[in-house]
Amino acid sequence: MNILVTGGAGYIGSHTVRALIAGEHRVIVLDNLSRGHTAAARGALLVRGDTSDTGLLAELFKKHKIEAVMHFAASSQVGESVREPSGYYHNNVVKGLALLDAMVQAGVPYLVFSSTAAVYGEPEEVPISEEHPTLPTNPYGATKLALESAMRWYGDAYGLRFTSLRYFNAAGADPAGDIGEDHTPETHLIPLVLQVALGNRPHLEVFGSDYPTPDGTCVRDYIHVNDLAAAHVLALDKMASGARSNIYNLGNGSGYSVLEVIKAAEEVTAKPVKVKYGARRPGDPAVLVAGSQKIRDELGWEPCFAGLHTIVDTAWRWHLGHPAGYEERNER
Repeated sequence: MNILVTGGAGYIGSHTVRALIAGEHRVIVLDNLSRGHTAAARGALLVRGDTSDTGLLAELFKKHKIEAVMHFAASSQVGESVREPSGYYHNNVVKGLALLDAMVQAGVPYLVFSSTAAVYGEPEEVPISEEHPTLPTNPYGATKLALESAMRWYGDAYGLRFTSLRYFNAAGADPAGDIGEDHTPETHLIPLVLQVALGNRPHLEVFGSDYPTPDGTCVRDYIHVNDLAAAHVLALDKMASGARSNIYNLGNGSGYSVLEVIKAAEEVTAKPVKVKYGARRPGDPAVLVAGSQKIRDELGWEPCFAGLHTIVDTAWRWHLGHPAGYEERNER
């Protein structure tokens, strides 16, 4: 298929681009490179642009005979979303609607959407299933949920078929070691821990030590980025074979605290990680663990990188080879 991947030069998008190319799909990446990296999108045609540019979208859909879209382009930092909700509603909702409109106008029938466990808010039960109430505690989760709602109505009115994948904590890197996680600023736990192990940071700040968890730190479900990528390909293949629109959680079903992640990183790297404790971060639930049985049953998805040490090890290999991230950082 001919597939447009928005945000395909970013972390999860680039790994999914690689999976699509391996599956012999033709991939066109649309990325404004505000947070993506040209080197991450190697193997695909990279177009620098924004999903708000409806003229560009129409041109790409027509020129490349696009048959499906995978939508990763979004703002995705919880704390930032609390401080700057306007930007999150603009980037994630307004621009998302522009993409949906362009797809409808061009007759592009399939959308795989990068969503988040943040749509659930504070869990009422763990693991969290897709039937759990959606009560986000931060604008990031609220904006993702808003676009999910729009996709459902667009499906009813215009026939758009979508799969929304609600990730828990994406982590790790392709075992080849040439693409990985590089954000500016970095806010994700595993790369922050590994930057301390590399000596690039003096210490790790742990946000909160008084959560109602066994060691007082947040508990999260970490899923390898390649397992996320595989789920995107499965979801697209299923829709192309006639499946209806659907929503799936993606996680390993195991929760690890911040301190457990630090310990695993120290064991993988054989280096100490200095920690300092700070206040809780606004909008952070205490525990988020996925119930992913639905996608296992319906799409046959199974994680290949299930263990925390395995996930950390792949990330460590990326960071060892790219201690300053992608080389073209200053060329954007």
